[in-house]
Amino acid sequence: MRAIHPTADEGSTPIGAKLRSARTAQGMSLAQVAETTGLSKGFLSRLERDETSPSVATLVQLCQVLSLPVGALFAEPEVQHVAYSAAPRINLGGFGADERLMSPRSEQRVQLLRSELEPGAHGGGDLYTINCDVEVLHVISGSLSVRFVDRVVTVHAGDAITFPGREPHTWQVEEGPATVVWVLVPAP
Repeated sequence: MRAIHPTADEGSTPIGAKLRSARTAQGMSLAQVAETTGLSKGFLSRLERDETSPSVATLVQLCQVLSLPVGALFAEPEVQHVAYSAAPRINLGGFGADERLMSPRSEQRVQLLRSELEPGAHGGGDLYTINCDVEVLHVISGSLSVRFVDRVVTVHAGDAITFPGREPHTWQVEEGPATVVWVLVPAP
């Protein structure tokens, strides 16, 4: 009986983008990686575009230079999908707000909330804070006033504001209904 040789998989795992991402995250240029590894810039460029494949020894050497575990190049990223219709409703204390948690409950790095706000909806008469470093408010439709201790900022459809989460604030819908997205970093 003859051994059957496996054929190359045309759908092989592209690693170029992960190598490029690791290199740029380290602040290294192609020239620096080329000089450190003894590989040509042209080869590295083709490798990052998945136009060529490295030997195992070259791959190990590149990963050492980039402080990247070899296995990380082949690991599937964890992707979690949250459908709007299945997103859990939450109540952060606002009035006239249908708020949904659009990021997974287990996600601790960031929290994404989508709020459908009725005319006159508001975050309460008193200023409040959120236990996070940064809040981003993006208004999809309608407009919203955000009141801080010393000023009021009106945010219109398409606009966004960013401020410290621990900054005392509250909000109110200006006219008609509004749809907004809140991004909280890290998740409170």
